[in-house]
Amino acid sequence: MRNSGYSLLHLICFLGFQLVFLAANGARAIEEMKNLVNVGLVLDFNSSIGVMSNTCISMAISDFYATHSSYKTRLSLHTRNSQDVVGAAFAAMDLINNEEVNAIVGPQTSMQANFVISLGEKAQVPIISFSATSPSLSTTENKFFIRTAQHDGSQVKPITSLLQAYGWQEAVFVNEDTEYGNGLVPYLAYEFQKFNIRVTSKCEISLDSSDFEILKKLNQLMARETRVFVVHMTASLGSRLFLLAKEAGMISEGYAWIITDGISNMLDSMEGNVIDSMEGVLGIRPYLPPSRRLKNFKLRWKSIASQSKNATKINLLGLWAYDTVWALAMAAEGSGLGEVSDDVFKQNSSRNAAHLSGLRVSDTGLSLRDMVLDTKFKGLSGDFSLVNGQLKSTTFEIINIVRKQARVIGYWTPEKGLSRSQKYSKVAYTTSMDELKPPVWPGVTKSIPKGWVMPVTGKKMRIGVPIRAGFTEYLRMEYDPYTNEPIISGFSYDVFLAVLDELSFAIPHQLIPFIIDSQNSFKTYDYLLYQIKLQKFDAVVGDILITANRSQYVDFTLPYYESNVAMVVKIKDDQGKNMWIFLKPLSWDLWLTTGLAFVFTGLVVWVLEHRINDEFRGPPDQQVGTICWFSFSTLVFAHREKVMNNLSRFVLIIWIFVVLILTQSYTASLASMLTVKRLQPAVVDVDKLRTNGDFVGHRAGSYIKEFLIKQLHFEPSKLRHYSTHEEFDEALSSGSQNGGVSAIFEAEHILQLFLPHYCSKFMTTGPTYKTDGLGFAFPQGSPLVAYMSRAILKVTEDKDKMDVLKRKYFPDKSACQDQTTTSSGSLNVQSFGGLFMITGVASFCSLLAYVLRFLYSNWPQLQTRHQERSFWSTVSELATHFDRKDPSIHSYDRSESSIHSESSPQEFRNIV
Repeated sequence: MRNSGYSLLHLICFLGFQLVFLAANGARAIEEMKNLVNVGLVLDFNSSIGVMSNTCISMAISDFYATHSSYKTRLSLHTRNSQDVVGAAFAAMDLINNEEVNAIVGPQTSMQANFVISLGEKAQVPIISFSATSPSLSTTENKFFIRTAQHDGSQVKPITSLLQAYGWQEAVFVNEDTEYGNGLVPYLAYEFQKFNIRVTSKCEISLDSSDFEILKKLNQLMARETRVFVVHMTASLGSRLFLLAKEAGMISEGYAWIITDGISNMLDSMEGNVIDSMEGVLGIRPYLPPSRRLKNFKLRWKSIASQSKNATKINLLGLWAYDTVWALAMAAEGSGLGEVSDDVFKQNSSRNAAHLSGLRVSDTGLSLRDMVLDTKFKGLSGDFSLVNGQLKSTTFEIINIVRKQARVIGYWTPEKGLSRSQKYSKVAYTTSMDELKPPVWPGVTKSIPKGWVMPVTGKKMRIGVPIRAGFTEYLRMEYDPYTNEPIISGFSYDVFLAVLDELSFAIPHQLIPFIIDSQNSFKTYDYLLYQIKLQKFDAVVGDILITANRSQYVDFTLPYYESNVAMVVKIKDDQGKNMWIFLKPLSWDLWLTTGLAFVFTGLVVWVLEHRINDEFRGPPDQQVGTICWFSFSTLVFAHREKVMNNLSRFVLIIWIFVVLILTQSYTASLASMLTVKRLQPAVVDVDKLRTNGDFVGHRAGSYIKEFLIKQLHFEPSKLRHYSTHEEFDEALSSGSQNGGVSAIFEAEHILQLFLPHYCSKFMTTGPTYKTDGLGFAFPQGSPLVAYMSRAILKVTEDKDKMDVLKRKYFPDKSACQDQTTTSSGSLNVQSFGGLFMITGVASFCSLLAYVLRFLYSNWPQLQTRHQERSFWSTVSELATHFDRKDPSIHSYDRSESSIHSESSPQEFRNIV
């Protein structure tokens, strides 16, 4: 019984062993039925990223085939360790030739990938990288290079949006001196340039730099004025950089740091003291959409990491590596690699034997590449979709490192720009900082850094000051009798000091005099301003006209003083000395019209009075004299002839009213000419100056010379330059024909210093040419321009302060206030056209009424007596009858008043 029990136990054990054996052989048999797809993996297994990526890839293969157990293909990994470029190249050649891989995942860095890609092109083996993100590695130029990650160039727009949001106009680019670090520089500079953001300097740090060398470069950056730093480097070098930056005092108030995803993706893997040194830093990294699958994967990873002392936290590179394997496994199944014969490579005899001897060429690489490019699925890192051979760029997170943690303060998308939340809905693209949560800045402050400061190394700002011989009210230079140092004063410098007082920070500066000399082309205002571009001066302060041409190489502040270009000429001699001035009040056409009106009115009155009034009868010469005398005597109301016709009286009433207005106007105009001093310019037309070939002047060394040649088209040979008040006076007084000039063109801020001393001799005339006024000049892109412009507005809007400065330097204008009184010219016929029309119509109508009545009374009698006579004979007899005195009219005595004469009712009826 006992033996039979033992026998049963042995039988059970035997059967169990057989079942296990059969199961193992069955699994092995099933596994052997799968078509293996050889895939090479090139990583640096001595780095944390390499270890993490390798683990993620192993988990991806296990998870994929556990989910897709029905697939006929299975990826077979062949790993190679590579720590440098040479190692990566040899590893790739070994995998292609010896392992006959269908694809290579890796290598880990952009520099290594640059060499391996060329091998993949020759062997037609896809090189799939999830970590070589440098945009210098082009997926469009290299057909067999696939990047299953977002390239670094996709961060350029989010970084630019951040600088725009906080109003920073310049930045320093700090990068790793590798293929990865340098690849982003041209893309960033190009994007900055589109928005007028300058990269003021570039600091390259090599991987093997010592701490002393890094500190030395940081001190050089600290000596510059820019305080915005964009850092693009790997996490290992970035950790050293920020530890040393904190030691140098550069993680403090006033500084702004922006890191790219090379560091921001690895924050969870950095040590606590490194994160602590990055307090207040802003970062950009791709947005990782949450999902249940991702959450479960992180829990599994945490479990694995807890069993290993050297395990790191999972980051985006690990997730990209995981998704890369899934994409490759799907592509391998879809490309039909399982149906291809084992001999998928052929010898390439055309290779250079010295370098790529015996490199095999794959027959399946092209189809596998196409399948990978077309693969789309929902991965751990989000939507897996390749565009132009690389992962599609979507949303970025804006993070702020606070208390050793990365706090998300906003997002950036290509469609909407910056936004505070993923759920935040808006239509327009914006770069406003209001769309972001308020960050904490270095120095644990919420005050936004202005992006620049004055250098802290004791270096003063070099300010050029133009000094000239004349017109020193704007800038004057004297020497200290003890130190022999130049002392600058003047209106422009006082305005500059007032502007500095309005700033919230100090600007240590050194004034450097620059002598303006028209005889030397290197001593002009334009040459002085160009020294800013050559970095010999940091600014220029003075009476600098803002012009379009100058703005091509400097930036101007807002104008602190208005000043247009005007023409000053000599005043004509006083016309009161003219012996014919009595003719000036009326123009020649008015004189002629008035004379004709006098004659016409006299003739009308004579016609109306000739037959009934003895005063208007007599010999022809006497009648002509009467006509002229009577009409002109009304000018001074000296006519003594009585008028008897009511029509004549009507004509005279209108005419005397016209004469009254004419005489009063003439008297007023003549009195004004004789008593008020008239200032008339000798020249008023610029075109006439050019036509006559006259010489014109300008101030030595100023912009006006270029203005006269290019805009007013004067010949350079007709230009003469002067420097002082006295030279201006002498040139204009002499005139163009005597070695002087006919006119001087100059900015109004200079003329207002000249004219008060010579307002009795010269005056401005002609059109005024617009300029943008006087301003201060700085280098293009200088952040000081905005601050100085705002301060200038505060100063110029303070009327009391500006009035004090003007009274201090500028002469009183009251002495020349009458200079604006100019001649109004002679009165013309248009001013009295209405009056002449009224008196003309009245006279004509009266004359017409008289003639019609005369014909009505006499024409029928003549026609009855002389019916056979011609028309002209009848007219002649009418004229003779008109010349006879009307016998029915009583003859009045001369002494009788023409107004109060006594007449019978019958006589009045016969009049007219």
